[in-house]
This record gives sequence, C-alpha cells and structure tokens, in this order.
Amino acid sequence: MSATPLEQVLGYSFDNKALLELALTHRSLGAKNNERLEFLGDSVLGTSISALLFHRYSKLDEGDLSRVRANLVKQAALADIAQTLGLSQYLRLGEGELKSGGFRRPSILADTLEAILGAIFLDGGFERAQAVIHRLYEPVLASVDPQTIGKDAKTLLQEFLQAHKMALPAYAVLATHGAAHSQQFEVTCDIGQLDIRVQAVGASRRAAEQTAAKLALEKAMQLKPGPGRKAVKRARKAAQLSLPVAVSQDAR
Repeated sequence: MSATPLEQVLGYSFDNKALLELALTHRSLGAKNNERLEFLGDSVLGTSISALLFHRYSKLDEGDLSRVRANLVKQAALADIAQTLGLSQYLRLGEGELKSGGFRRPSILADTLEAILGAIFLDGGFERAQAVIHRLYEPVLASVDPQTIGKDAKTLLQEFLQAHKMALPAYAVLATHGAAHSQQFEVTCDIGQLDIRVQAVGASRRAAEQTAAKLALEKAMQLKPGPGRKAVKRARKAAQLSLPVAVSQDAR
C-alpha cells in the first residue's frame, strides 16, 4: 500500500494504517480515540529527546538537560512541529470541535502529534519512532541555543551582568493602578554601573519585572559589548520555539 501524504511528510509508512487513523482521532469523535496513544507517545518522545540531548550536548549537566528537554516537549513546541507537518488537515474531529476551530488549537495539535509517535512505536518499534523524532527535531535544535532556551529575561540579565562582573539589577515598584482584580504594576529596573534605568508595566509585579529586565538587557547590550552579546542572540533564537498561535495557551 502506498504511503499517504502525511506518511510522506513524517518519513514513515505504517504497516497498520488503522493505527495512524486512530492517532488522528480526537475524543470529540467518540470513545475510540487517540488518548491512549497520546499517553504512550509522550513517553516515547521524552525518552528519545533525552537520548538526543545526552549525545548532542555532552557538556550540559542534568539540570540544563532537563530544562532544554522541558522546552522541546512542551505544548507550544509540539504544536509548532505539528503545523509544519500540516497536521490540521488530517485531524478527525467531532462536529463541535470542527465548528469551534479545534483543528487550530495548539493542545489538540500537540496531543495528536504525541499520539502519532505512539502509533509509530507500536507499528515499527522504538528505534523507528526515535528516528522520526530526531528528524522532526533537527530543524528545531538548529534554531535554539541550549544555554538560553527556557530562561526568562531576568535570568538572562543576571547572567549577562555576572559575566561582566557587575552588580545585580535592582527592581522597585513605582506604583500600582486599577482595581484589585485588574491591577497594573509599574516597576523600574536599575543597573547602576551602566547608568541604566527602565520602566515597565504589567498585570503582575513579576510580569512587569520581566518586561523591565528585557528592556534593560537590550540597553545593556548596546553599551557593553562582549560575551553577553552572544547570549542575547541565543535568547532571540530560543524565542523562535514559541508558537505564535499558542501565545495565549499554557505551555505544557
């Protein structure tokens, strides 16, 4: 039996086509769906990515390997890969999910991709599933840096300042605005040694500080050349892993 267009994109042809059909079937279509395959695929993916990172990044310790893995297997990353495969057009959804745009939902795309990986494992074994996973993740790994992926702006700013032997930034709340249930926090971030002071607003103190840290880091990079400049470039690469359609969704 010839390979389907999806199998051609995956680089894997199923012996048991029914497994692929099941992997594409959302629970909204009925009791016979892909949830069990998703459970299996999640484990296959985690093990495969762990092995890939272990061999690819020999200098990363356990903590860094865990951080990188978590960002590679989160919902946004999986949904991004699913989009590159054109997975939306193959989903088998119930009428309600079709009407509500379920074929665009990051959670459904991510879960379906995991289900497909589980199906490949059952159909062809772990090594063939691992080969598919490695092939799918090669473009992703080429666009991110293991030293920065998953790190927030405050962490990157701190590492930049430490690399240049400067004191840590100082954050302060200038004011809060609005009712208790919809407050806006106005904060500052100061880097005394570089005479940098920026302000930012956010729906929480943490969010405002993150925005301020990002602004401060950008200003610091303009003033202070050196090792930190590469770190910021890597941080921008790391941001490419975020799926635009998943911005409002919680990462897995």
